[in-house]
Amino acid sequence: MAKTNMMNASDGARAVASRRSKRTEVLEKRPVNQDGFVEEWPEVGMVAMDSPYDPEPSIRIVDGVIEEMDGKERADFDFVDQFIADHTIDTEAAQRAMVLSATDIADLLVDPKASREQVLAVTCGLTPAKLLEVVKAMNVVEMMMALQKMRARRTIANQAHSTSARDNPVQVVADAAEASLRGFRELETTLGVVRYAPLVAIALQVGAQAAVPGVLTQCALEEATELELGMRGITGYAETISVYGTEAVFCDGDDTPWSKAFLASAYASRGIKMRFTSGTGSEVQMGNADGKSMLYLEIRCVLTTKGAGVQGLQNGSISCIGVSGAVPAGIRAVLAENLIASAVGLECAAGNDQAFSHSDMRRAARLLPQLMPGADFVCSGYSSTPNYDNMFAGSNLDAEDYDDWNVIQRDLQVDGALRHVPEEEILAARNRAARALQAVFSHLELPAITDDEVEAVTYGHGSADLPARDVLEDLKGAQSVMDRGVTGLDIVKGLQAGGFSDTAEHLLEVLRQRVSGDLLQTSAILTPELTTLSAVNDANDYAGPGTGYRPTGARWEEMKRVRHVISARNPEKLAG
Repeated sequence: MAKTNMMNASDGARAVASRRSKRTEVLEKRPVNQDGFVEEWPEVGMVAMDSPYDPEPSIRIVDGVIEEMDGKERADFDFVDQFIADHTIDTEAAQRAMVLSATDIADLLVDPKASREQVLAVTCGLTPAKLLEVVKAMNVVEMMMALQKMRARRTIANQAHSTSARDNPVQVVADAAEASLRGFRELETTLGVVRYAPLVAIALQVGAQAAVPGVLTQCALEEATELELGMRGITGYAETISVYGTEAVFCDGDDTPWSKAFLASAYASRGIKMRFTSGTGSEVQMGNADGKSMLYLEIRCVLTTKGAGVQGLQNGSISCIGVSGAVPAGIRAVLAENLIASAVGLECAAGNDQAFSHSDMRRAARLLPQLMPGADFVCSGYSSTPNYDNMFAGSNLDAEDYDDWNVIQRDLQVDGALRHVPEEEILAARNRAARALQAVFSHLELPAITDDEVEAVTYGHGSADLPARDVLEDLKGAQSVMDRGVTGLDIVKGLQAGGFSDTAEHLLEVLRQRVSGDLLQTSAILTPELTTLSAVNDANDYAGPGTGYRPTGARWEEMKRVRHVISARNPEKLAG
């Protein structure tokens, strides 16, 4: 009898297994299941922050020289080890800091009564393995609490991508103007066709000053061209100077930490703000992770940046989020790398840039650990365009998410540095920016921008809504910009000649600010009043409940206004 029952149960199980649950069918169609997920593989570095091959923290200092670090003798250092040992770690602080337990240091990070300065006095003496041990002791909420205290600048800011699938400068100038109205303080572009760079960089610069002045711009290219555009004043900052956590990957780019430091000094010599760029997963993606965890290697990048004397770092799994997002705890590791950058005193542009998930819920979960505590730049690339126009492989957030972002700010009373802008203001800014660029192109004898293009970009959403430009003529014009030695002052003259004297004055003041050197201060931005705000004159003063930056007063009233707010006193009237 028991045997018969067992056979019946087995037959029943086979019958059940031959059918699909409707709930499973529904779940499998959810967007999150289009994402990629992989098992950990520590031997090749496919692990977020907890590899059995990561070294144990240690240090030995002889006559002020680090002779052993994280289990490796100086004779065995690779050039990343050597650079960190010689240029980053404060050997006097290390004698005190390395004997502290990881949990003791984590307590300092979380404790609001321990000042940021107290924490920096400890972190300046920590090795890569020790920093990894510290963040491994912290959960996501604790990291967010620490980031709230450790970011360098009190006031939150944000950065946007302004790109075009057609490299259309008319689209870029209008989107840049709208982005400045919406609150972004830095704008970044890149190209599909690199030779278009001078025209698109000029467009970004003009658009950035046409609505709300003081927005800094950059054009992400290969390093020589990017540096030349900066030297000429056609761009205002740089950040796509990549550093890596293993010697082999560094060498793939024909670079070393010393060459990157030299490049940084070239930017600094002209007062140009710049950051390095790194992110968890890059070494795995390039096939040379040395069997270490993604976060351990990223910490080496952070400390290389610090040792080079650079004011900040764009990190948060930049361009590699698909790798770190595919492994367990990958998004936790991304928050950890942001925290470590801030915890060693660097400006942190916290990622939230490249697209990585089909799931809206997961995209928001990726954003909130930086949005809620605040970062120097919550995004290092919120797309000001529709995603099909984003030339940085798409973004986690784009122009179609503006209203969601503003509502989240309002819901949580958390400042993400953006604002709702009435449509009539946006249309006026887009139109004016396009006409300003039209004037500059005419002054510089570049291919004409037609009135039809101005009209289309005023009301358009993306490049598909704009007339096609003559690519061959544009490329000839772009080359002429480089051949003739056009500079930022020539753009100023073009704006003045075209009747856009206020925009000309805004751009001229941005160029003046570079000469002052103030933009080289950690976390420097320009305010709409064209004064520099940085960790020097706007230091983060969070010290627990009731302290630090909180959106209040006029800013909170501004954040309350979103698109479809109704008046409780007069329900027929839209208050937003």
